[in-house]
Amino acid sequence: MTSEFAIIDRIRRMLPGPPAGQTWIGDDAAVVPSPAGRLLLSCDAVVAGVHGDLALMGADDLGWKAVSTAVSDIAAMGGTPAQILVTVAAPPDTDLDALYRGIRDAAAACECAVVGGDLVNAAVLVVSVAVAGSVDGEPVLRSGARPGDAVLVTRPIGASALGLRLLRSGRPGPGAAVRAYRRPVAEIAAGRAARAAGATAMIDISDGLAADLGHLAEASGVGLALDSVPVADGATLEDALHGGEDYALAFTAPDPAGAGAAFAAAGLPSPAVIGRCTADPGDRTLSGQPLPAGGFEHRWEQ
Repeated sequence: MTSEFAIIDRIRRMLPGPPAGQTWIGDDAAVVPSPAGRLLLSCDAVVAGVHGDLALMGADDLGWKAVSTAVSDIAAMGGTPAQILVTVAAPPDTDLDALYRGIRDAAAACECAVVGGDLVNAAVLVVSVAVAGSVDGEPVLRSGARPGDAVLVTRPIGASALGLRLLRSGRPGPGAAVRAYRRPVAEIAAGRAARAAGATAMIDISDGLAADLGHLAEASGVGLALDSVPVADGATLEDALHGGEDYALAFTAPDPAGAGAAFAAAGLPSPAVIGRCTADPGDRTLSGQPLPAGGFEHRWEQ
């Protein structure tokens, strides 16, 4: 068995070190510059067996997913992540090197730094990530949509649910859907582009499009009249509406053409217009029919 402090030192050497004037892993707290603009703070956790099946993905994939899903909340406000704190509660036989390789690689992809955290033994593997980011001006909340605003999504959805189904079939093969399940991507640049385009409300699609747009509509006090849903190649409408874990962004904006221009200026594909907001908060329709409810939700017996 290897001691906690020896493993922490190994992790510290695995991760990039701090620039001059900053303190990251190895002291009581991290020391980093204060960001300009508004400070954004978020945290999220992934649990083996709940958010990822280790029979279908590696510990490195779970580490990646923990970082990417937490950073996605910053992206959903049009912000930029800067630093993350990672707490790992893990059984003694966990491959921590693989786990932290995934954490390191996801942090690099998100252009943010792992500056500290904690490591403890536990019966089940849990990776909790706290993110500090910023936005230069006002963040995009869930609560700003107005009647008449267009509803847009940044890319086709449903790939993660398809990837999970393929993995469970035992014949997944390589492909975008399997990558979408194992290594989701936080759409940081798209969130910034949506904010620049005047997005009035935004949310990341973690629990399924129907559920997450429902959260946005409820927070904004508007209804939803959807015309269509862009479905990822090979996926089903059910995957897109209720599958979850896509981490695309859904947002509302008064000028969809302006949104397309802002995305093009950022070198990104144009978002898809999928409907509009209505004045009746009770509206929830898709192609004129009731929008099927559903999506992932944690539950407790109280």
